[in-house]
This record gives sequence, C-alpha cells and structure tokens, in this order.
Amino acid sequence: MGEAAGETLSRVARKRGRRIQQILAVAAELFGEHGYDAVNLDDVAERLDVTKGSLYYYFASKDELAAAAIETLGTDWTDRLERLPAAAEGGPAERLRALIREHVAIAVREYPAALRLFLAPSTWPDALRSRITELRRRHDGVFRAVLTEGIASGEFDVVALGPTLQAMHAAMSQAPLWCSGLAEPEQERALDELTATLMKLVSPRRGPRREKEPDHDRGRSVEE
Repeated sequence: MGEAAGETLSRVARKRGRRIQQILAVAAELFGEHGYDAVNLDDVAERLDVTKGSLYYYFASKDELAAAAIETLGTDWTDRLERLPAAAEGGPAERLRALIREHVAIAVREYPAALRLFLAPSTWPDALRSRITELRRRHDGVFRAVLTEGIASGEFDVVALGPTLQAMHAAMSQAPLWCSGLAEPEQERALDELTATLMKLVSPRRGPRREKEPDHDRGRSVEE
C-alpha cells in the first residue's frame, strides 16, 4: 500500500510539474510577444484554453507568474549552456562555436517569442527588471569568459570585447525570426550558417600581433 501510494504521489507531482512548465512557457511567450503591461492572466488562460481560476491554483498573481517565467526561462537556458559538454572541451573557437549553435537552436526551437523577455525589460516593474538584468549578466558571462580567453591567447581577433558581445547577442536574438519558419533540413542548415557567420566576429588574427588591444567594454586595455 505504501509503495503504491508513493508511486501515485510521484505521478501526481510529475503531472503538476509538467503543467507548471506548460503555463510558464506560454506566459513567457505572451510576455515576450506583447510586453508585461499588455498581458494579464486572462490572456494566459485563453492561450492555454483553461479557466482563469485554474491558473490561480498555481500562481496567485500576474507578478508571481511573470517572476516564475523569467526565473525558469533565464536559469534553464544558461544552465544548459553551462552544462554543454562541447562548451567545456577544446580551444576557445570550438567552445564558442558550440555555445552559439546551442543558443540559437534553443531560441528557434523552444523559445522563439519568449527570448524578447530579456531584450527590452524597461517597462517591467523594478523588481522584475532587476532580476532580468541579473539573469542577462549571468548568460552574457558564459560567452564573455570564452571570448576573453580567446582574446588573451591570440586565437580571437576583435576590435573590442563589449561591442563584439553586443553584436553577437543582437544577431542571436533574431535567430527565431530568420529560422523558425523553415522546415528541415533547411532550418538545420540555416542554424549552421548563422553560427559560422557569427564566428566571423572573432576571426583568427593575421599579421603581427599587437601589444595591446582596447577594451571599450571595461574602459581599459587587455594585455594579449
């Protein structure tokens, strides 16, 4: 009896977990499409084809739902990049290529609209905007660490770290717009081509090595 009851509880917990993830994914998509102010719980319920009351079973308010959506999306995305085996092996170029490819694949196939949550948070309430900023910094740090290593070793040639990261993130954010409507194998090829194009931002250095390279992102020079 005890074992059977435990298995039943486990199934219920898994079902609840899947339902919560579904709600959060839809909420993130709506917030990304329309912005924080333009979305309410009625919109989320309609997209899910459930009653508004059923949402209150999981989330007490729009703010609570928005906070959970931001936290889940931002943390999950960066966790997956940090755990990517290919991003921990080889030289900076191989690792950066793996990170870019995984990032655009997740954006296109899983969160095509929700990514906008992290692009223009200026209209969000202060607490949520602050958390979005923290999550963006953590996500940015994954790419920044590999770029910094590649610049220091001479494997990457960039004008400056900050603008390179900004250009890379701006292009990756457009991946859903460019690739989501494509069928396989066109989509797979488009993701590969986008990855290869973004790697051109850090083309290997040719010619004499310079002693210092300006780093406008930090306001100082990076010793090479």
